Amino acid sequence: MVTRLKKIKTMKRPFVLAAVMLGMFLAAIEATIVATAMPSIVADLGGFSLYSWVFSAYLLTNAATVLIFGKLSDIFGRKPVFMIGITIFLTGSTLSGFSGTMTMLIISRFIQGVGAGALMPIATTIIGDIYSKEERAKIQGQLSSVWGISAVTGPLLGGLFVDVLSWRYVFWLNIPLGILAMLGIFFFFHENIEKQKRSVDYLGSVWIVISVTSLLFILVEGGIGIPWNSTEMYGLIGLAVSGLILFINQERLAVDPMMPFEIWRHRIISIANLTSLTTGMILIGVSSYLPAFVQGVMGYSATVAGFTLTTMSIGWPIAAMVGGRLLLVIGYRATSLIGGTSLIIGALLFFLLSPDKGPVWAAAGSFFIGIGMGLTNTSFIVGIQNAVGWETRGIATAANMFMRSIGSALGAALLGGLLNSRIQTFIQNKELENEVSVDTANSLLDPQQNASLSHEVKSVLQEGLTSGLHLVYMGLLVLAVISFILIYFLPKKGQE
Repeated sequence: MVTRLKKIKTMKRPFVLAAVMLGMFLAAIEATIVATAMPSIVADLGGFSLYSWVFSAYLLTNAATVLIFGKLSDIFGRKPVFMIGITIFLTGSTLSGFSGTMTMLIISRFIQGVGAGALMPIATTIIGDIYSKEERAKIQGQLSSVWGISAVTGPLLGGLFVDVLSWRYVFWLNIPLGILAMLGIFFFFHENIEKQKRSVDYLGSVWIVISVTSLLFILVEGGIGIPWNSTEMYGLIGLAVSGLILFINQERLAVDPMMPFEIWRHRIISIANLTSLTTGMILIGVSSYLPAFVQGVMGYSATVAGFTLTTMSIGWPIAAMVGGRLLLVIGYRATSLIGGTSLIIGALLFFLLSPDKGPVWAAAGSFFIGIGMGLTNTSFIVGIQNAVGWETRGIATAANMFMRSIGSALGAALLGGLLNSRIQTFIQNKELENEVSVDTANSLLDPQQNASLSHEVKSVLQEGLTSGLHLVYMGLLVLAVISFILIYFLPKKGQE
């Protein structure tokens, strides 16, 4: 009977794997496909000053729910939590496509992010449930290919939808794919749930959401929508600090903490998580603002902007597969150092990027960033999972995803704040506050509106956007150097 069940399980595993990979594809494609469409979205809906919130909203709720969904799957099983996650994700996708204002789009992205919080961790956990340790090593290449395929097709599909159909199809594409993933899990994935009486650290999630949300508002709106020297700003700073303190205190007292601090005692975990925070900021900086540079500054189409992001997606899976082999020969630290070096090269190319360099130069920078992400991410995940036992492997992996998500959310907010501040400065220096605002930069991303701008206004906005994006890429270079320094302190081979 046991043998027969094993055979049935083995026969169904390819279908479960396909469904899981499709679910991962939904979450993975979201960053690049939306980034490519963003210039057209803001040109249609307006609200350029809210540009970064379209990304931050999604990443914030994603980061806030990833650990909770991991806990819920341990209590109620992977299947129901995965199905609920996709349902919420598809609801957010549908609403995003129907959005008539930037505010509605941001709210829809909040909903979409909640669902995405279940997709990645539960998908990874399901793979761990149905494959042995030896098989997991072999399957890693296939899982890495999801990121490669999604990131290659994401920018291309995003560009084609914008140029041929409408940016709304960028979100509606998720609906048929999500339904297929749900059907695969529903019919082919069966699990025996052993009911356990365990608590869920909801309070910890509340405090971290309050802290991170307040910090995001400070970074995005500071000096633009909310003056630095104001009661509102002081209140936000107080919320951010008090939320963090209450979160730390809650995690120390909770029976089943959302973020158990003891796992941070492993040097490889603490350094890998801190580096994931900075590399998450780098990743969102490239994905979010490269299309704006290629379209708004260089003047190319959305399809060309998508191409410049595609090269990052090609470099990532190639480096992930090569990195898996390098780990066995030179260890986690040396492999990660090579990845860190590639991040610095890519960031340096972006720092030197100018309108006359062209999209090929931008694509080269993306490619090196992709190689760096592939090598470091693979090294960190394998190193973390090898450093802990089975009973804490899930939460350790989820914690690393959490740090990368928080990094991406903070990066989108911080870099968006830098961009908005620089454009605002240019407008003030030319004394054009009564004629234009930061939101007028929308017009640079739409060919028809661009043509209607006066020469003076167009020149000021383009200079401001160019200077602001250069400041963003300067930030990427600083983050790449910090990442390399952190990687240097990883334990050496033999100490892992």
